[in-house]
Amino acid sequence: MEKTAAFAGSIPANYERYLGPFLFEPYALDLVSRLQDKKYPDILEIACGTGRVTAHLAKSVKHDTITATDLNPDMIKTAKEIVKDDKIKWMPADAMQLPFDDDSFDLVVMQFGIMFFPDKEQGLKEAYRVLRHGGKLIFSTWNKVETVKAIHEGRLVIESYFGEDPPKFYSVPFSMYDDRELTTIARRAGFKNITTTLVKKEGHSPSASDLAKGIVEGNPVYMAIVERNASLVNTIKEHVQKVLTEKFSDKDLRSPLEAWVVEGVK
Repeated sequence: MEKTAAFAGSIPANYERYLGPFLFEPYALDLVSRLQDKKYPDILEIACGTGRVTAHLAKSVKHDTITATDLNPDMIKTAKEIVKDDKIKWMPADAMQLPFDDDSFDLVVMQFGIMFFPDKEQGLKEAYRVLRHGGKLIFSTWNKVETVKAIHEGRLVIESYFGEDPPKFYSVPFSMYDDRELTTIARRAGFKNITTTLVKKEGHSPSASDLAKGIVEGNPVYMAIVERNASLVNTIKEHVQKVLTEKFSDKDLRSPLEAWVVEGVK
C-alpha cells in the first residue's frame, strides 16, 4: 500500500525549502488577506504543514489564540523550528476526529489539506462541529494539475519511468478541482453563505534545480520512487530539471498556478 500522504523523514524540510516559496507562499498571503475584516478570537488551523499560513495568521490576523494541527508530527516539528512564536499551540491531530470540544473556535483554516482527507465530508463536519455559531471556514484546493504547469511537467517525467505502476501521489493534491463539488460538500457539512473563488498566481523558484528537488524529494512521491527503484531518484531529478529549464527557465523560474478558495459560515 503506497503511503500517499506520508510527509516524514527528510520530506518536510525539502517540502518547505523547495516547494514552500513556489507553491504555498502566494496562497498563504492571499488567504490571510481575506481575513482582515475583523478579529477571530480563537483560530484553528488544520493541516498546517510546515507553518507557512500559520506564520501569516499570527502576524496579520487579529486573534487571541492560534492552534495549529497536522496529522504528520514531522511536519509540526519542522513548523515549530521555522515559526518562532511561543503563543501558537502546535499539536498533531486527525482532522477526521478533532480533539476539541464543540463550539471552540471562531475561524477554521485549511490550506491545501482537504484533498488528503480519507473522508472529505467528515473532515468538514468536524470543522463545522468545532466552530462557534457564526464562525468562518476558509480552505483551498488546487485546480487541475495542468493549470499548475511546472508541477504538471515534473509529474509527467516521474510517471514516464514507471509504465503501468506510476507513483500515485500527484493524483491526490489535484483531485478536488470542481467548484460545484466543493460547494456541495461544504453545504452537506452544514455551512452556509458558501463562496468559491478561482485564484490565479505565479510560482517563483530561484532555479530549476531547486524546484526539481522539491517535485521529486519534497513530497511523498519520493518514497514511492525509492520503493520502486531507489537508484532512479537522481536520474529522475536531473530529467525534471532539464524539462523545467527547457519549458520555463534555468534561473528565476516562474510558472502559473491556479487554486480554489472556499469560504463558508456556520
